[in-house]
Amino acid sequence: MGKLDGKTAIVSGSGRGIGRAIALKLAGEGANVVVNDLDTDPANAVVEEITKAGGNAVVCAGSVTAEGFGERFVGTATSEFGGLDIIINNAGYTWDSVIQKMTDEQWDAILDVHLKAPFRILRAAQPVISKAAKAEKEAGTRVYRKVVNISSVAGLTGNPGQVNYSSAKAAIIGMTKTLCKEWGRYNVNVNAVAFGFIETRLTSAAADGNSTIEIEGREIKVGVNPGLLAAAEMMIPLGRPGTPDEAAGAVAMLTYPEADYVSGQLLVAGGGFEA
Repeated sequence: MGKLDGKTAIVSGSGRGIGRAIALKLAGEGANVVVNDLDTDPANAVVEEITKAGGNAVVCAGSVTAEGFGERFVGTATSEFGGLDIIINNAGYTWDSVIQKMTDEQWDAILDVHLKAPFRILRAAQPVISKAAKAEKEAGTRVYRKVVNISSVAGLTGNPGQVNYSSAKAAIIGMTKTLCKEWGRYNVNVNAVAFGFIETRLTSAAADGNSTIEIEGREIKVGVNPGLLAAAEMMIPLGRPGTPDEAAGAVAMLTYPEADYVSGQLLVAGGGFEA
């Protein structure tokens, strides 16, 4: 018996990295999972991994910033699995510049993916959640649902070159605390996890400084200079970056029944590093 048997989860940005680890962990506890990625192939690969292990999963590919995506994401959960119990707003990337060099396009792109997209997904989920909660109340039952929004230590203390990302990650904390108050009447626990330094393709060392990924037609520079990476490791009390599986564990435990009375909280998964 898994902790999430019979539950249905949607996890944005779950074709790779931390999102993939979250999807696998929730599925391993028995949840049906809707896997999302910009690209179909990585999403399909995660679904295949889940189904081969005996779990249930389907793909909802596409950009979380696209018009109508929130409704399609939520609709996939309800049409394929008959409901929605867990929402993980994880999708995102960084596009860095100091403020005097940051363009409106950079600002808007990062705010859209890290803030507007979660807002739209949660807005689309509200009618489904409120209808289910009303039916459960009339039946005399209480079912807890979970929202976990992904923030960052950059949203707590700022980070040079990331005024867009830091602003979005700070704002998602405000969204979390507000939704905790709005959705408590539906028995929904709304929490956030702020990651510290987690090793993914977006943070891996880039010795040549030229590592990029393509996001919706844009070439985005990624990676961390090895010197900065070494300095960061020295500042982490546990002495190392976290792994995607460790990041996923921090998220997953907030979806378990043991967290039914935890809401409106921010959990920092940073190996002791917060500033």
